[in-house]
Amino acid sequence: MICRILAAAALALLPFAAQAQDTGALPDDPAADWSVATSEHRVSVEGGKVWARVNGVIGEGPTPVIIIHGGPGGTHLGFGGLLSLADQRAVILYDQLDSGMSDRPENPANWRVERFVAELEAIRQSLGVERWHVIGHSWGSALALEYAAAYPQHTASAVLSGTFISTPHWITGTNLLIRDLPDEVAAAIRACESRTPPGPDVCEPATAAFYAAYNGRPDRPAPSPEAVAFRQRYRGKGGNAVVYNTMWGPTEFRASGSLANYDATPLLSRIDGSRVLFVVGQYDEARIDTVQDFVALTPGAELAVVPGGSHAFIGERPAVAEAIYRDWMMRIDARETTE
Repeated sequence: MICRILAAAALALLPFAAQAQDTGALPDDPAADWSVATSEHRVSVEGGKVWARVNGVIGEGPTPVIIIHGGPGGTHLGFGGLLSLADQRAVILYDQLDSGMSDRPENPANWRVERFVAELEAIRQSLGVERWHVIGHSWGSALALEYAAAYPQHTASAVLSGTFISTPHWITGTNLLIRDLPDEVAAAIRACESRTPPGPDVCEPATAAFYAAYNGRPDRPAPSPEAVAFRQRYRGKGGNAVVYNTMWGPTEFRASGSLANYDATPLLSRIDGSRVLFVVGQYDEARIDTVQDFVALTPGAELAVVPGGSHAFIGERPAVAEAIYRDWMMRIDARETTE
């Protein structure tokens, strides 16, 4: 779901502290420009400390933006290209607890939606941000929506991209997508999800075919030198499949974890729809017709579709994705100055 990993009542938070570190450039690496953060921080949250980086200076320029990665158990690594937005505003990337550069207490008691939302608020307080745009992708969309509903006074806008906000909707959509695959691939996936699945020689190619269609198009561009330098600097320990399996399950096609009955669609009527943007790829796992239903439940919300993009559209169609996010935030910023 949400994010591919291969290879949740909010509790009182501890005092928040951000500790900046010097992050000098990679030596002799002219491609490392956006791999280098203006500052890096470790923020105290319930359960440990999470890592965050900032490009730009908070308090200078337009409203900052934080980008919320997918998973659960994913990392910030797929969003380095959006650091180009820092030419206008501060851009914040972070890794959720138990993944990437953040602490890994490996305590399932921490793997609750409410705690992940409180984690975001801890980062905001620690970095001294009054209001920010929250861009969530996939599982990050659920956190962006939950945050916007809990903290409207601190949310300039919420972007729900590659939109996961309801497991029942997601699973229904996935089953429809499987049906649209070639008959032999669809049959193989169904067999692999049965009580007596065939071996990896059948299941791995079928799963790969699903991803090639809906989460990593074959015509995606090769990583740029900047992306390579970014990943070299910040790969940390990578994603956490245990978090993914515990909260979601072992495959994209069936939810068996703690999110199995998750549905945040009632929150859509509680937020200011005029400050909500849904973004999906043309071939996204988050089906366009499903997301159109979400838009209809959010009066005033907008929908953008990335042509030729799948669930991984940020990396596949980077110029289009950046332009959509940039235009949206600039328009919201313009409204804020007149309200």
